[in-house]
Amino acid sequence: MGSRFTGSDASAIFVEADTNAADVASIAANQRPTSAFTINGTDADGGAVVFASARKVSVTTTSTNDAGKKATIIVGSLYFKTISGAVVSAQPAQNVSLGMSDAVAVNIYGGRARLQGTFIVCSTSAGILNFVTTGSTGASQLKLGTVASATVSRDVTIPDEGILFTDGIFLLYDVADFANMTVFHA
Repeated sequence: MGSRFTGSDASAIFVEADTNAADVASIAANQRPTSAFTINGTDADGGAVVFASARKVSVTTTSTNDAGKKATIIVGSLYFKTISGAVVSAQPAQNVSLGMSDAVAVNIYGGRARLQGTFIVCSTSAGILNFVTTGSTGASQLKLGTVASATVSRDVTIPDEGILFTDGIFLLYDVADFANMTVFHA
């Protein structure tokens, strides 16, 4: 939750971009499990991984014979902040690694809200900031482009009462798309 402004129903939340680069072996490294992976990757600690922000998981194999085989993360849907287990549908033909991709999801606000604006400090990479509703797989309500310049900022004010998000405001982006931002909502 953000802080409220005196005399206003608007709140502000500060979001610092997750800049951890993708890592193909951050969850599990080079395994051929018959069912469950051992969580032993570069970000593993005590059999689990906790990322700074929710991330998409990548699956990497060197085999061309693993088509149709699936790796399933236990508990979750598309973006994961904590991973304590993963299973395969069938034993891979070659070693498989599980890691985190560059795709990040952040929960800005968990209920019905109106996005009223944002102040974005860009980074050295250009990208798209996608504001969606109803979780990380929800419908896109607003997309904003960033520019590749760490000295540029964007101040976006949404007219009238803002954009209605019926079931939460979530931000989807790729690592390095921005440096930080303040999001205003009511």
